[in-house]
Amino acid sequence: MNQAGKPREYCGLCGVAGGEGVLERLHNGLRTLQHRGQEAAGVMVSTGSTCLLHKDIGLVDQVFSKLPGSWFEDGVNLVRGIGHVRYGTAGGSGVVNAQPLMVNMAGRLVGIAHNGTLCNAPSLRRELQAEGALFQTSSDTELILHLMARALMKRCHGQIWDALEEALRQLKGAFSLLLMTEDAMVAVRDPYGFRPLAIADYNDGAYMVASETLAFGVTNATYVRDVEPGEMVIWDRSNRLESRRFAEAPRRAHCVFEHVYFARPGSYVFGDSVYGVRKEMGRQLAREAPVEADVIVPVPDSGLYAALGFAEESGIPLDVALSRNHYVGRTFIDPGQGTSRLNLATSKLQPIPEAIAGKRICLIDDSIVRGNTCRARVSTIREAGAKEVHMRVSCPPHRFGCYFGIDFPERSALLANKVPERDLRRSLRLDSLAYLSQAGMLACVRAHPPEDYCCACFDGEYPVVPDQLERRQ
Repeated sequence: MNQAGKPREYCGLCGVAGGEGVLERLHNGLRTLQHRGQEAAGVMVSTGSTCLLHKDIGLVDQVFSKLPGSWFEDGVNLVRGIGHVRYGTAGGSGVVNAQPLMVNMAGRLVGIAHNGTLCNAPSLRRELQAEGALFQTSSDTELILHLMARALMKRCHGQIWDALEEALRQLKGAFSLLLMTEDAMVAVRDPYGFRPLAIADYNDGAYMVASETLAFGVTNATYVRDVEPGEMVIWDRSNRLESRRFAEAPRRAHCVFEHVYFARPGSYVFGDSVYGVRKEMGRQLAREAPVEADVIVPVPDSGLYAALGFAEESGIPLDVALSRNHYVGRTFIDPGQGTSRLNLATSKLQPIPEAIAGKRICLIDDSIVRGNTCRARVSTIREAGAKEVHMRVSCPPHRFGCYFGIDFPERSALLANKVPERDLRRSLRLDSLAYLSQAGMLACVRAHPPEDYCCACFDGEYPVVPDQLERRQ
């Protein structure tokens, strides 16, 4: 979690099966997904007869710049690959927890990359350790490989994808997965569909799978469809596609926070345009919580599209009165705590006095989590001469933790729980404060009905009860 502000993104997946330029397509796809993870990156590729793995701490371009020269020697033909960008929501940071993970399983090289969090990971780990399993990482992703290996030995008679299917049925929580062997690639999505995962194809018979559709445009792939919740999609040695349904769920639980903050505006997520949804959230916010202000000011970059919608609906002009320093690293990369992160966060956005002085300012942001950054930002805007400072937030207050892949802090650290609602405005030094209602937020997504979205971080209604909550009951 960014100590001063936003929650961490979790992870991004990209896989390519078949065609020319597998590595280049993976590189471009992962670079487009960089916003989903900036802690580490990795790629696993197949030559058809063996698999190669490279991963490291750093951004995608940094990690790819260190690829082994042997990958580019004459005669090396890469036929498929999977890649991953990471922020650790389960397990610690470091190369050992970077993905993909690759193991030798009954004589076959198997790799896995995971977006999400297994909320029954603690109980599964205890069970496997009691049977003698030895873990090389602290990541919950490794559990899936151990479950596969156990099934392969006991019941699946060497059929590796049958073993995967059995392992998947034991998992609870959020898991969009890419797996690979020397001769196949597999895409998986959990039965609730918490995390997005989409498929595209190329005109040379190749396929790409990615966490967001934005990766397809930059590599000239054409969107085909989403991996369905509870589905395994398998590409074999000949690149033929097979679909298996491994589980059903009583409901869908798409993470609405993908639309609020995480996904990039150029993507389609769960069937809706992220750009369109965010603008509509701004419009709905203007209808629910009008304000008397001279100018609408987005908090860059996360509040920009909601601010556009708010300005269009309210008729109040929009101005970019906060200048973002793009050369300051993202605040959750900084290893320091407390003050150092807060200083880094506030140095990223500088007020422009000429756009602020003497005016009634309405700030638009996508969320307030801890409130530290918001409080500091309001202070700097007042110091720049604002006559009034109002704030509108394009989602409801965060009151609960997430166990499905987003690194929200404990409930006690969330501003909406620390400060009574009647005191929030005064705590943040605002003239007025309003959040978008949950009903209003859900009215802005159109591809699925409201009941198909997970809003647990707002309302505490968890689609799956995590181990952590079961032990408290």
